[in-house]
Amino acid sequence: MCHIGNMKQITIRELHLRTGDWIRRAGREQRIIVTERGHAVATILPFEPRHRGVSFASRKLLPEFETLKPIPGDVTGAISEDQGRA
Repeated sequence: MCHIGNMKQITIRELHLRTGDWIRRAGREQRIIVTERGHAVATILPFEPRHRGVSFASRKLLPEFETLKPIPGDVTGAISEDQGRA
């Protein structure tokens, strides 16, 4: 294991031998860089819940969309057609 500033660096072998320990450590402290033959191949990061503003359920329609007419019934077909135009 090697320390790089506020990060720890471990080999894939170390990760394989003590996966649970490294995951818990990343969750408590900081990110961990995983290396293979001296090259960084992955990063284990602590989980950070993100709040992205308004939830989907409490969203409000933007004024520019209020004039659009609703599509009755199942809209799956309309969405598929629209994706084909892109």
